[in-house]
Amino acid sequence: MSLIKSISGIRGTIGGKVNDNLTPVDVVKFTAAFGTLLQRTHNRKDLTLIIGRDARISGAMVNSVVTATLQGLGIHVVDLGLSTTPTVEVMVPELQAHGGIILTASHNPKQWNALKLLNAKGEFINADEGAEVLNIAEKEDFEFAEVDDLGKYETREDAFDIHIQKILDLPMVDAAAVKAKKYKVVLDAVNSTGGISLPPLLEKLGCEVVKLYCEPNGQFPHNPEPLKEHLTDICELVIKEKADLGIVVDPDVDRLALIDEKGEMFGEEYTLVAVADYLLKHTNGVAVSNLSSSRALRDVAHTHNSQYFASAVGEVNVVNLMKEKNAVIGGEGNGGIIYPDLHFGRDSLVGAALFLTHLAKEGKTVSELRDGYPAYFMGKKKIELTPDIDVDALLTKMEKEYQNEEVSVVDGVKIDFKENWVHLRKSNTEPIIRIYTEAKSQEEADRLGDEIIVKIKTLI
Repeated sequence: MSLIKSISGIRGTIGGKVNDNLTPVDVVKFTAAFGTLLQRTHNRKDLTLIIGRDARISGAMVNSVVTATLQGLGIHVVDLGLSTTPTVEVMVPELQAHGGIILTASHNPKQWNALKLLNAKGEFINADEGAEVLNIAEKEDFEFAEVDDLGKYETREDAFDIHIQKILDLPMVDAAAVKAKKYKVVLDAVNSTGGISLPPLLEKLGCEVVKLYCEPNGQFPHNPEPLKEHLTDICELVIKEKADLGIVVDPDVDRLALIDEKGEMFGEEYTLVAVADYLLKHTNGVAVSNLSSSRALRDVAHTHNSQYFASAVGEVNVVNLMKEKNAVIGGEGNGGIIYPDLHFGRDSLVGAALFLTHLAKEGKTVSELRDGYPAYFMGKKKIELTPDIDVDALLTKMEKEYQNEEVSVVDGVKIDFKENWVHLRKSNTEPIIRIYTEAKSQEEADRLGDEIIVKIKTLI
């Protein structure tokens, strides 16, 4: 069974049986449920929705089903075609639409696709709205329009231009400073829409762009998650081309990873750290990330006499805390930059523009910039438990066991020690506790994870 229904949308593998995989029938049900929710929310039938998709193979088919379903409800569709998650997020309020649907399974392999659901602000719907979508879909509680009331359909081809211009208009993006450096950039867009959205931005910033896997045909040349083990090709090409840096994005372009001039990973966690360093240096304010992101962001914020706050894991939670604290910058340690002066969504395009501005103004190489930040290393482990074990009670025991340390229970249990931290989160689908650690060395991060596993076993 590869159909995952959650409050943030629906995703699954293409083909197979209804309710088991992401079939056209499932796409219809969840599209109709979301459209119905928005119609009830706005108390009108003739809404306008923006849709866009990444380049994965199933995109055109899923797009056709989604479009027809929305029109069948009486909803007008503005189709951006091949797009990015942040571009759709920007265009929903830009066109004063009532919501949006992004067709992407993000970093999942090519057999996956998904519907990401946006409200009228171009932000992901909240937990209550997501639960109601699932409820409407389960009951098939929707009604389609009569023939004279069917929705209209139109396409837009200027979305990237609008998105890019909004980025260039930001006061903190200094195009002139970047242009003066004449950076040579290698771009790996995993044959998705980063290959048609990022080059125009980089070229407007005066960069020479060497394209690697930038043909938006959906044939992912490597695992599309931008992790070190998947990025051998671009690391080698950066060295071969004597480039100043490499840029890597996932299929829907909301995660940004960087490669230094030596062909080494900058570190996904440090994308946010570097951008925050630049912004907080010039604007006193607050930085936000989730509890599983690097302590380096907190350290950098403190060097600028700024505050740092951590939310529960999940983009919606980060955004909510950013709004509450009026944050200058926020995001997630997976390379997700959220810059509220543009919009409240992870955006690799604005992340790249801010990073290049920072790099240009510092006058350093990418590796020199990275060396200036605190060095932390992360570990990820898990402990599998028997179904009869009460995981919540076990986490409560861990909280009490380390009550003399700095403990957060916002999302699972996070224990902050002086030199390192551990974050324990239970799985929602199986009796597993996921264990995230961070320390000053990889060996120490791994040792801490093993130590916590031993402690958990003694408490069972």
